[in-house]
Amino acid sequence: MKRSSLILISVLVALSLLAFYLYRTKAKPSTTDDMEDRKFAVKDTASIGKIFIADKEGNSSNILRTKDGWFVNNKFKCRSDAILNLLEIIKNIDVKMPVPKSAQEETVKLLAGLSFKVEIYNTSNELIKQYYIGHETQDYEGSYMLLTDIENGENFKTPYICHLPGFKGYLKPRYICKENEWRSQQVITLTPNQIKQIKVEYLANKDSSFVIDVIDTKNFKLNSIQGKPLNATEANLKQYLAYFQNLSYEGLISSYSKKFQDSLLMNKPFASITIDERPFKTNVYKFYRKEAPNHLKSDTLNKFSFDPDRFYLVFEGDKQFAIAQYYIFGKLLVTPPYFLK
Repeated sequence: MKRSSLILISVLVALSLLAFYLYRTKAKPSTTDDMEDRKFAVKDTASIGKIFIADKEGNSSNILRTKDGWFVNNKFKCRSDAILNLLEIIKNIDVKMPVPKSAQEETVKLLAGLSFKVEIYNTSNELIKQYYIGHETQDYEGSYMLLTDIENGENFKTPYICHLPGFKGYLKPRYICKENEWRSQQVITLTPNQIKQIKVEYLANKDSSFVIDVIDTKNFKLNSIQGKPLNATEANLKQYLAYFQNLSYEGLISSYSKKFQDSLLMNKPFASITIDERPFKTNVYKFYRKEAPNHLKSDTLNKFSFDPDRFYLVFEGDKQFAIAQYYIFGKLLVTPPYFLK
């Protein structure tokens, strides 16, 4: 065979292979890894240092990771359950399907008006992910979302329906914008070595009031409110001090009217607890009776004037109001005989 023929055949074979390769490449279906506009998840949640969430009504939450846990807006420690739920979404969120082209324009308009903006930063405070999460789908098993191209700051054109695999429900409620909804419900979290003194006062019965001085974790003094030494066992004092490590209210009522708050403070609390912390910090917790629910007021056997299960708790310098349960705080409201053998 002539050399020219061999060259021609080689060229034809090479062109055929190239054509086949280009065909296969073009025909190869795109995957999630190939399409930048659908990479919503951040798999390494340990690398996240800050999460910013804002709605269209002016509410925003800046969630910051610290050595002491997650805090919202540099004010309050976040609820652990809320953080775990959010990080689960951020790590495992997946695309269910792209929004059909015929509905994309309308979806983007709705996202512009009803969505939450989410920004995720790494521990070096660099923006690594930004997207918008909007309304739920009709089957309530997904949410409409749109991703931003971090490199140029422009939103991608295609919105997607996203979901959490294995979870039946929509995603938006896990992205909390309102500060108080993030706030941990723990109100007292003190170990004995953090406490210098505890004073428990009953306004209607001063003789039942008492003071505990914590010299160190093994030495305590129990006195009456007038300063008279009282007998107590070390075991009972230690047990009582341990109760202050994990106390939570049921719910904040700061949204109540100013008139309600002022009227509550005009009354005398039935009890108060003053805690002097080390080195130099004092907190006062005031306990107010809560009116009994109507069904207990009308109980023919046991008519209650006050709610037997819940009371109002006022703290942080009379600035925070909460509903709390006797089941949680009742163990603090003891009298001096509790400390005897």
